[in-house]
Amino acid sequence: MLGSTHGTLTTHSRPARVMACGEQPPHTVHGISEPHPGGGGQSAGVVDRDVSGRPLHAPALDLDRFFRPGSVAVIGASDSEGRPNTGITRQLIAWAERVGARLHLVNPGRAQVFGRPCHAAVAELPETVDLAVLLVGDPLPVIEQLGEAKVKFAVAFASGFAETGERGAAAQARLAEVVERSGLRLLGPNTNLNAFERFREDLDGPAIALITQSGHQGRPVFSLQELGIRLSHWAPTGNEADLETADFLSYFAGRPEVGAIAAYVEGLKDGRSFLLAADRAARHRVPVVAVKVGRTETGARTALSHTGKLTGADSVVDAAMRQFGVIRVDGLDELQDTAALLARAKKPTAEGIAVYSISGGTGAHFSDLATAAGLPMPTLGDAKQAELHQWIPGYLSVANPIDNGGHPVGDWRGRKIIDSILADPSIGVLICPITGPFPPMSDKLAQDLVDAAEQTDKLVCVVWGSPVGTEDAYRSTLLGSSRVATFRTFANCITAVRAYLEHHRFAAGYRSPFDDAPRIPSPSARKAQALMRPGEPLSEHAAKQLLRAYGIRVPREQLVTSAAAAVRSASLVGYPVVMKASGPQLAHKTELGLVKVGLTSASQVRDAYRELTDIARYEDVPLDGVLVCQMIERGVETVVGITHDSLFGPTVTVGLGGVLVEVLQDVAVGIPPFGEDQARAMLGELRGRALLDGVRGAPPADIDALVEVVLRVQRMALELDGQLAELDINPLVVLPRGEGAVALDALAICP
Repeated sequence: MLGSTHGTLTTHSRPARVMACGEQPPHTVHGISEPHPGGGGQSAGVVDRDVSGRPLHAPALDLDRFFRPGSVAVIGASDSEGRPNTGITRQLIAWAERVGARLHLVNPGRAQVFGRPCHAAVAELPETVDLAVLLVGDPLPVIEQLGEAKVKFAVAFASGFAETGERGAAAQARLAEVVERSGLRLLGPNTNLNAFERFREDLDGPAIALITQSGHQGRPVFSLQELGIRLSHWAPTGNEADLETADFLSYFAGRPEVGAIAAYVEGLKDGRSFLLAADRAARHRVPVVAVKVGRTETGARTALSHTGKLTGADSVVDAAMRQFGVIRVDGLDELQDTAALLARAKKPTAEGIAVYSISGGTGAHFSDLATAAGLPMPTLGDAKQAELHQWIPGYLSVANPIDNGGHPVGDWRGRKIIDSILADPSIGVLICPITGPFPPMSDKLAQDLVDAAEQTDKLVCVVWGSPVGTEDAYRSTLLGSSRVATFRTFANCITAVRAYLEHHRFAAGYRSPFDDAPRIPSPSARKAQALMRPGEPLSEHAAKQLLRAYGIRVPREQLVTSAAAAVRSASLVGYPVVMKASGPQLAHKTELGLVKVGLTSASQVRDAYRELTDIARYEDVPLDGVLVCQMIERGVETVVGITHDSLFGPTVTVGLGGVLVEVLQDVAVGIPPFGEDQARAMLGELRGRALLDGVRGAPPADIDALVEVVLRVQRMALELDGQLAELDINPLVVLPRGEGAVALDALAICP
């Protein structure tokens, strides 16, 4: 097996071969697997950081006193009819009474508000309050007063900050500075009253905690309470000058009543904070379902204007969420349905899906969609089919999907069929699509499904297809059950069930990549740092030296500065050879005619040297020499690289190489640190993965070697963060299984 699974590398053996002078063994790691001090934990009094200086742990902020304060101050309280502050004050008074908080009103122009005493200034408050709500246009001067009064939390509703453009962004930056100096934590600005909504307290079971940057976008999830699904918290983060999505995500992950977290995200304030929070949720096995806008250029522009934050490259955001188990959905209806299912459903006993319907057409239709989505639908065994045919006519198919023909649901046979399907050990989820009401049979079917769900640990789902939604079987029977997951569309049911299975599969095998992230630089990093040229790209020769420093195999090659030396080198390297001009300004040599392949004689080498140097002089491109390289004539061309994302920092990319990376853009992205499992998962995301497995008689490629290169590159990305802006190994030729991988070309750019 290759290496460790989380960031450090071990070695595995390969057949011996002759190497050119100075070439590193292809699978020997130079200091990369050294242990880090202190293991995976955090030393007392020390912030645990990786080799690039980024934190590896983020203690969850205690927000108990934000959501359940002992005392609240309303700054700018009003009872003047027709003023916005009056309605907000009234709502906050009612909320404080519900949560049992002592309420203090502040307004220098009022002695009383709604018959309650009103203080002239924050300094006059009779106690240190947990939460201050600011109903003022300019929160800056009030924040300073709250800091002096040792207030723990504050909420600023005021708008006109980063969402309005550059001037607003500057004002928000000043606000953030004042907040940091004050010692309090701020929600907002540009937020709303969602945190102070009336939550139903008569609902049981695991709850959904909600995070939204746009308050209105959370309304569908909040309304789930009317369908009997519990909500515990709502965090409307607004512009996130201080408190951000990650703070609430981390807090909710540790709450015992939270069964799932639903989020509507327009932009992430800090990528690292989000990853640490998602990691905390994954450690606690709490599912996170998110709508993240900004997939398109238009969506990104809109998000920027709304919250004033960068949305980040969407492919990187998508990879980050997938890597840490965050379930990304597109619609608010998918958000509510998927979060509701994940919050309430027990762990699956099996992954098999059974589709049960009263119509063969309905079953076939749903099964097609489910299979296309990757849901496993095992064929029921002969004994189980024979058992079902006791109650279902023999001419109907019960292999899966199961078609009962209609009539059995109207009598005692209906429940027998459901119990029999649920008793099959290969089935973990039973889905019954009911495309329209047909009482009394649909009423009986719904009741049988609810009763059966109460007697099993397996998931029972119903798709109620009626557009009306007022039927008693739907409103009372199905929605009245805490054990049946009810959907209105096939698509949402399939999305939610797939997320349910994927979440539990992910959670069962999750090990935090932060635990094994490297803490100290390796000898490889020290070698590589000597090659860096700040503000300049490296020549191909220097870039390959960088790869050698990290034990990544390159062809036998020599850098020469004369035709005679080129001939001698070709003899040492072995014909046929490739010759390439090498210089720091040669990112695309082929387009300039600065690559010659398949040279088989000394005369061809001499001519090629002269032609390459003549072209370079004509193009006024400085060279550090000409590379005479071993020619690799077989293997699968791939690309492995490093880029820098504005939110997440260094990222690692792997995909099909050569011209295919430009034409097909078939690449997968990983966010360091990650281990072998994630590297292999990245390869599984490639549309052209079959090329690596061998097609049309080609032998399977050395997947282990490719995975090892990806892991070495991600170590490089961490250790050289801030010194290496970009790395492009293209092509990295993956040879047949057992023979390794060779980097034929490389481009490296220093910031």
